[in-house]
Amino acid sequence: MSVMKAKNLTKIYGEKQTAFKALDNVDLEIKKGEMVGIMGRSGSGKSTLLYQLSLLDKPSSGQIFIDELDMTGQGVKTCTQFRLANLGYVFQDYALLPDLNARENVALPMLMLGFSLKDAHKRAEKSLKSLGLGDKFRNMPNQLSGGEQQRVSIARATAHGARIIFADEPTASLDTDTADQVMDIFRELKNDQRTVVMVTHEPEYKSYFDRVITLEDGRIK
Repeated sequence: MSVMKAKNLTKIYGEKQTAFKALDNVDLEIKKGEMVGIMGRSGSGKSTLLYQLSLLDKPSSGQIFIDELDMTGQGVKTCTQFRLANLGYVFQDYALLPDLNARENVALPMLMLGFSLKDAHKRAEKSLKSLGLGDKFRNMPNQLSGGEQQRVSIARATAHGARIIFADEPTASLDTDTADQVMDIFRELKNDQRTVVMVTHEPEYKSYFDRVITLEDGRIK
């Protein structure tokens, strides 16, 4: 069952003589519960593709369908609410708010969705415990290791029940052992029927994916 489709997806930066086509008529389909890797050389369009599929940026042309709904035809408010409710994001730099502790960082998206503070904190604690951070609720980001910060980031992306998780180079800042642990967490999310779409430049993680999409000059190779 398809959860996401892209049709003729094109992204152009700049205008006229300075125009650069980062994505060139990309077509793809992602199934529910798939763990898909996006790979390619630096500048091939990997992160650009992820940002279009995850609704963090708008394509220059083409369409993105999630659950058969054409998201490119929706307004900013609708897309924002859809992202909050259904999608989760994990970034290379963790993107945690430095003035919030681990529990508060994880709870924040749920508060934005209208969860009560009590329920948001309860779900945040459950998610952090499941990722081995049951004793880190009150730790600030600067009191956590890189691997712990990334696990907090994963908890934030998933605690509210996001069905599709987007990850942009989530292991790039981690040592090998910690990176392997993070990849194992993503595999567990896939086994829980979450859909995972991940950009990575590390070929050793190919075995984790159901399928790898390789980009070259903005096109699927």
